[in-house]
Amino acid sequence: MKKTNYLLGYKDLYIVQDNDMFKFSLDSALLPNFVTVNLKTKDILDIGCGNAPVPLILSRRTKANITGVEIQKEVYEMALESVKINKLENQINIINGDINKIYNKLDKKYDIITCNPPYFEVSDSSNKNDSSYKTIARHEVMLTLENLIKISKSLLKTNGTLALVHRPERLVDILTFMRQNNIEPKKIQYVYPKKGSEANVLLIEGTLNGKKGLKVLDSLYVYEDGKYTKEVEKYFVEE
Repeated sequence: MKKTNYLLGYKDLYIVQDNDMFKFSLDSALLPNFVTVNLKTKDILDIGCGNAPVPLILSRRTKANITGVEIQKEVYEMALESVKINKLENQINIINGDINKIYNKLDKKYDIITCNPPYFEVSDSSNKNDSSYKTIARHEVMLTLENLIKISKSLLKTNGTLALVHRPERLVDILTFMRQNNIEPKKIQYVYPKKGSEANVLLIEGTLNGKKGLKVLDSLYVYEDGKYTKEVEKYFVEE
């Protein structure tokens, strides 16, 4: 059932979502706060934007033009509603399409590309969800990690930034594909559910034709004593 909710703790920022589909998660809040944005940023592309949580949060960090691409029609329509209800039509543009097919038709290069991609490779033994919406969001049935990074190379400006949220077990793949496409890894942060647990989220940023030099940021812990840590709250709760 489709409903409109507050987008986490952001004041007067709303998102339209459907509980029967794939709802946005904390990952989609961490990514737009992790990526490096500055006053020179003019154009941002969010690939696989879903119902637009990343573009919406980015709109609070920058005045840049933001484009979101979403392949699933019903999810795209929720993204449109989310943009409209927040009166952000002049800043955020949502496109319904398969990035594999339309990337060479986009009319500009981007300073930043963000993506919360499908995390899981597909094989005969893959445990796919019964919902096609969730399968496309979680598994590389429509967009592989390798193709995502190849496409990003073609769409980034020189020294443009690619920022991803992914799983730590795919780190070697990400680094390999980035290097193969002249995207130099520059910044990494591991996210842990709590202290003493294994990291389950990876945030990574790379620069097209960038110089070597990788920074590993302090680890981020999500929960302490059953509550969000202060470090996480500042990522997604507006003061």
